[in-house]
Amino acid sequence: MLIGYAAAGSAFVLAGALMFQAIGYAPCHLCIWQRWPHLAAIVIGLAILAFRLPAWTALLGMLAALTTSGLGFYHSGVERHIFAGPSDCTSGAVSSTLSAADLMAQINAAPLVRCDEIPWEMFGITMANLNAIGSLVLAGIWLWAFLKSRRSA
Repeated sequence: MLIGYAAAGSAFVLAGALMFQAIGYAPCHLCIWQRWPHLAAIVIGLAILAFRLPAWTALLGMLAALTTSGLGFYHSGVERHIFAGPSDCTSGAVSSTLSAADLMAQINAAPLVRCDEIPWEMFGITMANLNAIGSLVLAGIWLWAFLKSRRSA
């Protein structure tokens, strides 16, 4: 039952991300990276429920949730300019020695959606913040499912 909740939580987060994308909030590279572990957690949860896999496989779901949580915390730091993001996803410094042609090439090569800009926030909480905290909660549910299944076995 807890595994179903954890997998459904990842499905809910993934559906929410896709809904935001559908209404016009294009994802950056870090946003896309955060989606993959959720998809993995959904597949793991469905496999555990469908095939009655051993209890330790719930730890794989927990690992997926911790991975996306870590990416969410990293993305949160990039958004707040606490640390640098990937070079293909953040703004770079413009050198004053660039020619006009080089500057134009740098502008054209820049990503359309940057990871270091906050596209949406409510009360100072961004989508990356929500993913970081929510996924940490999901990791706790995966762990709880693992521990509960070991006690009942």
